[in-house]
Amino acid sequence: MRILVVEDEPKVAAALQQGLEAESYSVSVANNGEEGFFRASSEQFDLIILDIMLPRRSGIEILSTMRERGMKTPVLLLTAKDAVQDRVLGLDSGADDYLVKPFAFPELSARIRALLRRGSKEERPATLSFQDLHMDLIRRTVTRGTQPVELTSREFELLEYLLRHKGEVVSREMLARDVWKEVMRHTPLDNVIDVHMVRLRRKIDEGFPAKLIRTVRGVGFILKSEES
Repeated sequence: MRILVVEDEPKVAAALQQGLEAESYSVSVANNGEEGFFRASSEQFDLIILDIMLPRRSGIEILSTMRERGMKTPVLLLTAKDAVQDRVLGLDSGADDYLVKPFAFPELSARIRALLRRGSKEERPATLSFQDLHMDLIRRTVTRGTQPVELTSREFELLEYLLRHKGEVVSREMLARDVWKEVMRHTPLDNVIDVHMVRLRRKIDEGFPAKLIRTVRGVGFILKSEES
């Protein structure tokens, strides 16, 4: 399960990430409202933990815009405000649950489990496709046309990320953060990413007239057809 934590207090964000990862969640952290809104809008998460008081864009503003756009990702609001009107505002803006700081981590964990159980009742796609490229997320198989494509675990994750962002440019930074899970990297992963992408492109495109994986020079990669 993927969780996005939008929290500008470094110690709180680090504690949440450490605690949730210890419970086997995949956790991404955004340190301000603008980054949080961008990631919530451009990536798939199973749940968002959203602080209300954020720099650059408030949690209420993020939440309201998400709901206006039809995004149904469960949102758990965190805030130091405990007045009734603040809780009402958060819930009326589209929050699924509300927790006041300071809170006990076991309570947060229980609320997360409850929200994820509720969200798991909704149907989730078991396959991803683009043109004649098909990925089965349950069986973890990939085919191009009628030909099976054998991928390593990392190549499968890379291709899944590209398929979820088809038609969008994916930067190396995004891949390092979301596929390699390197949030605070000191050594760039650009060369490692490029090597894996060369291997993936060879397996997906070699022998087919239509090339699907393309490099956007100086930016990253994109999955798109020749027509587009």
